[in-house]
Parts: sequence; structure tokens; C-alpha cells
Amino acid sequence: MKVAILFSGGKDSTYSIYKVKQIGHDVKCLVTIFPKSSNSHLLHFSTIESTELQSRTLEIPQIISTLDSDELKEEMNVLEMLLEKAKQDFQIEGLVHGGISSEFQKKCFEKICEKIDLKIIAPLWKINAKEYMNDLIDSKFKFILTSVSSGGLDETWLGKIISTDDISQLDKLSNKYGFNLNFEGGEAETFVIDCPLYSHPIKIKKSKIVWDGYIGRFEIEDAYLDSNAR
Repeated sequence: MKVAILFSGGKDSTYSIYKVKQIGHDVKCLVTIFPKSSNSHLLHFSTIESTELQSRTLEIPQIISTLDSDELKEEMNVLEMLLEKAKQDFQIEGLVHGGISSEFQKKCFEKICEKIDLKIIAPLWKINAKEYMNDLIDSKFKFILTSVSSGGLDETWLGKIISTDDISQLDKLSNKYGFNLNFEGGEAETFVIDCPLYSHPIKIKKSKIVWDGYIGRFEIEDAYLDSNAR
């Protein structure tokens, strides 16, 4: 099936590409919406501008729109518009999203897809969190945390490439502080800097950490594709 990916640049949407390609779907385009702020109901906010680099290294075209409102209705209207464009330009038959447990987001995406006659695929739905996080590492996905907003996650996690040992530590912290190990509740956001789908890894040349004592973000100010690393 020809599909579009709802793409944020994080581990879930990128790993969803990996999974649907494994079962034979043809990924025709990435669909990315730049939300107005981190208050978005449906969309990943942190480092969203850097998805352009990911599109290039994935060698998958990207359809983009920018929002000037955090209203759910506006987010859904823009997503519907982009998917109609993807149907016209790439003849897609389905939409893939990286949702794991959010019934609210799933129902929003299903409503749009039903309206415009697209099948919906959620390859990570209800996946076991610990197994999934370890599968990411085993599958050679390198990702960093670009935002944290939960007790137990301090500024030392920002910009950190997550390892197997880190997942063990995060598992302990999630049990202690009550956050989702896979960050499905928005406790952290991620950015994939390398994986088997990339032609070249992404190197971050300049960045900064913004921390207010409880929540923080890792801002990518300059990054490039490392053509010497393959």
C-alpha cells in the first residue's frame, strides 16, 4: 500500500517508517505540521524544524504546513488538507502514525482518515514500553531527548544519545516518578539522529539547553548530514 507518515522526527514516527517498510508498504511522503507551541493537542513541537534534514537523509519527500493556532479544530483541518494533497500528489491509500496508547489522538486521526477515505496504520499501538525501547537500540536507532517535562528527568538528559543502560535507568525512574517509559504522555520528546533508514547520520554542530528548574528543551541551532560517516 502507498502510505504517508505523520512525521515529527522523533523515535515513534521514524520507527513506524522502519516497521511499515518491513511489511512491504511503500512510504511515499512525510506529512509534518509545525505547531504554534508546545501546547499542541496532536503534534510534536521540539526540534520540528530539523525534520527537513531527516527528510533528506531518509530520501522521502516531505509535505509541510505551519500553524498559527493551538486549537484542535485548526490542527485537524490542516492535517486533512495536507493528506488531501498527499492523495493528489502521491496517490497514497493510507496514513501511518506512531501512536502507542493515546486513544484521543488515535480517534482524531481515524476521524480524518474516514472522512477522506484513507486506511490508518498504527504499527506501535499498545506495544510493550520496555521491549519497544530496547528494540530501538537493538535496531540501531540513535536518538536524543529534546525536551523533558516530568519529575525524575532533569537537564542532564537533554541532548543525550540514549543507550541500553539509559533505558534501564529510565525504567527505574519511570517506576519511581510515574511517567511513561516510552514518553507517550509527553514527558519527553525525542529526535532521531541516525538509524538504518538514513543515508547519512545527522550531526549537531550547535545547540543550547533551556532549563527552568523543572522542564527544559534541547534546541538544535545548526546541524548537517555527515556524508563522511557512511
